[in-house]
Amino acid sequence: MSARVFLIGAGPGDPDLLTIKAHRLLQSADVILHDSLVDPRILSLAADHAELVDVGKRCGKHSATQTTINKLLVSYARTGQIIVRLKGGDPMIFGRATEELESLAAANILCEIIPGITAATAAAATLQRSLTQRGVARSLHFLTGHGAEGGLPAHDWVSLTRTGGTLVIYMGSQTIAGLASHLIEAGMSPTMPAIAVENASLHSQAITIATISTLPNRLGRPLGPTLLLIGEAMASEEVVALTTAQLALG
Repeated sequence: MSARVFLIGAGPGDPDLLTIKAHRLLQSADVILHDSLVDPRILSLAADHAELVDVGKRCGKHSATQTTINKLLVSYARTGQIIVRLKGGDPMIFGRATEELESLAAANILCEIIPGITAATAAAATLQRSLTQRGVARSLHFLTGHGAEGGLPAHDWVSLTRTGGTLVIYMGSQTIAGLASHLIEAGMSPTMPAIAVENASLHSQAITIATISTLPNRLGRPLGPTLLLIGEAMASEEVVALTTAQLALG
């Protein structure tokens, strides 16, 4: 039996960044269970007959628990219709895809995964800065800034600091002060370039360029999903100016 359930990445938001395969499946789906942050323009690509089910989570306010989502997926799949589970970005990066896949597998339901462009690469494209760079950033680390209990996760801050690569932190806007403090205490220079990108790829995109020590105060309270990019590869003329000013202040 071929798969009739598709776990699809909707990308960072811009409909033009949706994959061709994802676009085709959206137009043939009977039921689409989607995250709240999926852009309405992407949902408008669905067929007129498709049932749209919002099962998203945002700012800790859940419209559906993960257990409920898992049960809905299995229930809809058993109807024999074409079911799409639509997630923002790439479904395999901080998307709790494993739990949904395990529920489908336990019910003997096949699922195909269609990757999407993750926010990190969309932000890098907007900034026109490579996340990796010869002689500057030889490694790339995707981290979550939001733990299961709502606080800061227990990362190995010393190891992350020593790698010298680029850190990309998802869901870190609410914990940026703690993140910065831990990294600096672990040995990161306070003048390390740090950039926040809110609503990457959308018209409402906002970019805050700073250093790791100044970013918490400069960022404010973003309204949309915000990505933090930290490392020497993020250096720019504005970061250099901020760093020079910071050093002058002692």
